[in-house]
Amino acid sequence: MVETLNSKSGIGMTSARTRGRMLERLREQGIRDAVVLAAMGAVPRHLFVDQALESRAYEDTALPIGFGQTISSPYVVARMAELARHGETSAGRDLGRVLEIGLGCGYQASVLARLAREVVSMERVAALVGKTRVRLRELRVNNVKPKHGDGMHGAKDYAPFDAIILAAAFAEVPQELLPQLADGARLVMPLGDSTQILCVVTRNGDSYSEQRLEEVKFVPLLPGVA
Repeated sequence: MVETLNSKSGIGMTSARTRGRMLERLREQGIRDAVVLAAMGAVPRHLFVDQALESRAYEDTALPIGFGQTISSPYVVARMAELARHGETSAGRDLGRVLEIGLGCGYQASVLARLAREVVSMERVAALVGKTRVRLRELRVNNVKPKHGDGMHGAKDYAPFDAIILAAAFAEVPQELLPQLADGARLVMPLGDSTQILCVVTRNGDSYSEQRLEEVKFVPLLPGVA
């Protein structure tokens, strides 16, 4: 699990007041799951961005991390985690193994690491996998497995998953991922191209139900590896 660390840089970023303001904003935005809020408060977001951006780390905005990718806003990370645990109606549940498509800088994976027994995270950019693997090791996030590969295919060797979260947008639900869901599990993803909608797909035996929620904005999910 993630251990709460003192700041390596970014004076004031780890203060209780700074974290508290972020959590209060998340509550005002509708995040209710106490487990998710605790995870958001424990993970030091400023350690996942470049030093030049640390002063903006707890703003409710996506920030660039290089390689044409971004770190998602705190609200989006919390919202997707809450949906993975709850859907729109069911009670929150503990998660066993979770698949994340889009490791990026490792921030969302570190939040998920506090909600699940194990997180398998796919990333198409090899250099980013290496950089993030070092960061996770330094932060003692021991239950995330970073994997270099094409996330469009998922991670069949580790399936079934209690949740699958896509951290990039695609025009349609990737059909290859659906059989990798455990029964009752949910896939949470931004769906669409220029206009994107947060989408939740729930597996019920051999059938799948879909919910489309609020508008979001993500970088596109690209096939292949780099």
